[in-house]
Amino acid sequence: MIIAEQKPLEEIAQSIARHQKVLVLGCGTCVTVCFAGGQREVGLLASTLRIKDSIAGQKRQIDELTVQRQCEWEFLDAAAEEIKSADVVLSLGCGVGVQAIAERFPKVRVVPGLNTSFLGMPVAPGEWESRCGACGQCVLATTGGVCPVVRCSKGLLNGPCGGSVNGKCEVGGGATPCGWQLIYDRLEMLGELEMLEEITPPKDWRTQNGQGSRRIVREELKT
Repeated sequence: MIIAEQKPLEEIAQSIARHQKVLVLGCGTCVTVCFAGGQREVGLLASTLRIKDSIAGQKRQIDELTVQRQCEWEFLDAAAEEIKSADVVLSLGCGVGVQAIAERFPKVRVVPGLNTSFLGMPVAPGEWESRCGACGQCVLATTGGVCPVVRCSKGLLNGPCGGSVNGKCEVGGGATPCGWQLIYDRLEMLGELEMLEEITPPKDWRTQNGQGSRRIVREELKT
């Protein structure tokens, strides 16, 4: 899922400083799961902003709303009245959500309340780790299901580099697991160490960001 975290309060406050009617808009999917932008976080941020305004002697309207997904227009359309009536929409969604609002409602000012960080998963309560770089050329079939693009600190496709000690990478002060050690251990457990003898060709990074905005079209799903 998409992992994000809330921007510093002062940065958020600055981005909405010129506006008198603010809509704090949350998203009910990925950022809700990682406790960054769901209904609870919308309420907490809105309350904090109201308290901040009260202390500063500022009077303005701060409304709250959470839609199921900010990245799909059908859910944004359900909140169209609230979005259009706001001077600024403070989006507690990922960067895709912010851009979806801007595209669907081009006359509405929208600013991000979150920093979109990575595609990842929860590994412990309150802790998330990157697992996918969304590179467009998945190699997990030959690496035991461990992504070298994000799990290796250097993004090596044919590792290891020799800079790890006791399974830990030299990057990060020895606290980061070596991605290629994880790959080796996984392949050894599966009895597929021969996979390491296969040389992965250089990645064509155009599939990630070299051709502008990426798009996937499934003709059989189009109506």
